[in-house]
Amino acid sequence: MLLVNSVKQFVTRRLPDALHRLGSPRLFFETSGRWLPWLLALSVGLLLLGAIWALLFAPADYQQGHSVRIMYIHVPAAILAQSGYLMMAVAATVFLVWRIKLADIAMQSAAALGISITFLALVTGAIWGKPTWGTWWVWDARLTSTLVLFFLYIGMIALRAAMAHRAGVGRACAVLALVGLVNLPIIKYSVDWWYTLHQPASFSLSRAPTMPLEMWLPLLVMVLAYYLFFFTAWIMRIRQLILVREKDTDWVRQWLASL
Repeated sequence: MLLVNSVKQFVTRRLPDALHRLGSPRLFFETSGRWLPWLLALSVGLLLLGAIWALLFAPADYQQGHSVRIMYIHVPAAILAQSGYLMMAVAATVFLVWRIKLADIAMQSAAALGISITFLALVTGAIWGKPTWGTWWVWDARLTSTLVLFFLYIGMIALRAAMAHRAGVGRACAVLALVGLVNLPIIKYSVDWWYTLHQPASFSLSRAPTMPLEMWLPLLVMVLAYYLFFFTAWIMRIRQLILVREKDTDWVRQWLASL
């Protein structure tokens, strides 16, 4: 009974208080500004390392030849497209439950970045599909569900633009983000549930690599680099939107005056 009461107190009082403190736009802006340059330098450096390793030094595939190098661009983008939507849905949940303004800003920022990375995944997938399947596009379960993900991102952006001056815009976008979550398991398990041309996952941390280590390691570096760069760009976008939304506050005026 004591444990239940402790958990209840944490969920109903301590967690909301902590989220509201951490969710202060000013606190986030000031804190993120200190470590953003380090994150940006690290993400760009990791991207350059991974790209050079993957595109110049990783071996060609015995069947696909050098066209397999598209994998190092496509696979991280495809993984991050789903993770970006999950991040957006988490922010939507926080906003719906605790009405934290920063969560709505984070949700809006994730949508703008997510649509770009999903577009990259679709384009590179089509480029890879041409030499592998002999066609740019098939209505494959994995491809089609990823296209649906792209349209969900478009829907998020379009809905926010259509309701830009209405009080319930954040709530409406949050609900749409949560409804769209049903598409993520479809993307992930489509190659297992249906007959599909799309190969199983090329990259997984939960099981031993199915490809040679000299191909798997640069792919791992690229996946980590994509995540770090996405996270860095996400923070930069959040900071930009904070300045726009808080432009009439004293602390933003003081910060702009100090530049």
